[in-house]
Amino acid sequence: MKVNVNNKAVETAATTLSELVEELQLPLNGVAVGVDNRMVPRATWADYALCEGQNIVVIKAACGG
Repeated sequence: MKVNVNNKAVETAATTLSELVEELQLPLNGVAVGVDNRMVPRATWADYALCEGQNIVVIKAACGG
């Protein structure tokens, strides 16, 4: 299926948000994910089903000032 991750089209075999995070090789800590303008709590990623065309925003924490 195709989804948009940070405004880029991505073809994925993932069916849940946690599978997508793993497929994208995102770090386990310091990452927040929103789907269609709503933040998704990490505890629900494994149960969050993805749908064709969803807009996903990945935010990574950065150190610095």
